[in-house]
Amino acid sequence: MNTPICDFVNEYINKNAVRLHMPGHKGKALLGFEEFDITEISGADSLYEAEGIIKESEQNASKLFGCDTFYSTEGSSHCIRTMLYLSMLYGKEQGKSPKILAGRNAHKTFVSAAALLDINVVWIESDTENSYLSCNISAEKLETLILKEKPFAVYLTSPDYLGNMTDIKALSAVCKKYGVLLLVDNAHGAYLKFLSESLHPIDLGADLCADSAHKTLPVLTGGAYLHIGPDMSEALSPMAKNALALFGSTSPSYLILQSMDRANKYIFEEFTESLKSFLPLVNNLKNKLTTHGYKLIEQETLKITLSTKDYGYKGNDFAEILTQKGFVCEFSDPDYVVLMLSPALEVKDLLMLQEALLSITPLTPIKETPPTAHIPKKAMSVRQASLSPMETIPVKESEGRTLAAATVGCPPAVPIIVCGEIIDKRTIAVFEYYNIKDCTVIKTSR
Repeated sequence: MNTPICDFVNEYINKNAVRLHMPGHKGKALLGFEEFDITEISGADSLYEAEGIIKESEQNASKLFGCDTFYSTEGSSHCIRTMLYLSMLYGKEQGKSPKILAGRNAHKTFVSAAALLDINVVWIESDTENSYLSCNISAEKLETLILKEKPFAVYLTSPDYLGNMTDIKALSAVCKKYGVLLLVDNAHGAYLKFLSESLHPIDLGADLCADSAHKTLPVLTGGAYLHIGPDMSEALSPMAKNALALFGSTSPSYLILQSMDRANKYIFEEFTESLKSFLPLVNNLKNKLTTHGYKLIEQETLKITLSTKDYGYKGNDFAEILTQKGFVCEFSDPDYVVLMLSPALEVKDLLMLQEALLSITPLTPIKETPPTAHIPKKAMSVRQASLSPMETIPVKESEGRTLAAATVGCPPAVPIIVCGEIIDKRTIAVFEYYNIKDCTVIKTSR
């Protein structure tokens, strides 16, 4: 598989031309990679009007994923906004109201996109009580909600931050039965396409899907894919570039584009086999941890999610122990520690991790459980709340106030409650459990 973007940039570097164009570093090294950092000069194509090397590279990615695939250099957040916009336009053409069903564990980007597009969100609560980061939904429940709410689309997050996976195949069958689009935030699962049996949402029936290329593939941070399934390619693919341009910067990173371009070749030639060789090592590590007394809760292959309280530690404390041993975790909270793996790790890395984890002495299990997150009463729409005057106050003073902004950090960037909802005692208990001290609410008149 060729690498047209990388080839163009290397040829340009070899010309030693005087760069009378952006960026301002003119290819001179400060960090060392500046010569590769270009802009839309003649022949370099343009991301949102791609007709040359970028279009060719995206076609290579489309072949790898088996569907129409478009690049973003602004992460899955960019692709999520685009998915919502495209599906909303399609829904309007079908005469449907701007209403979407969404799993409650949606990323805050989904919430802000719904506000921008004035979409009415009907939240789907999890079938099981667990972390607010997960949302288990049955096909039967989804069918009932579709019949009741008549949405233009359903939006799910799979895998979630803890490595749990939704039954996309069963849920997509329900959506297709009623002519409802299925959108999946697959930010953590780009690699799922390249397992021996694909578990990628598009292959399981999703209509639109956002992948963070950088989370599990060897791509620079910010690289992401927007995928459009075969059933919707004719209707939505012609609008994809304009939709991406609506939300994206006019200065996309050519460093990230080269990274995605080069990754195509690596995926085509090496990644599937590397993944195939790596997974038995991961499974062996997981088995040894389980035998040693660790409780692992993830379903996803390339994550290890430790339920650390069962081992006698709060998650944040356990993560600090690992940091002191030279291992930096992806995420931790009071209950869990999340470790993200990829074939870029060497055998020695896994062995060192195994040694470090097995060297930590188990303590008496901690019985404390997190307060259950819930959906509180709604005072106004997400859009109304997001566009209202707001102020930041201490959580302890917030009872009865209406949330205005989902000011949650990343990771995990999943709001505990959503803009427009009224903060109650149960919400405050959840905030305090996760050490959230302040919140942004609708400003009251004085």
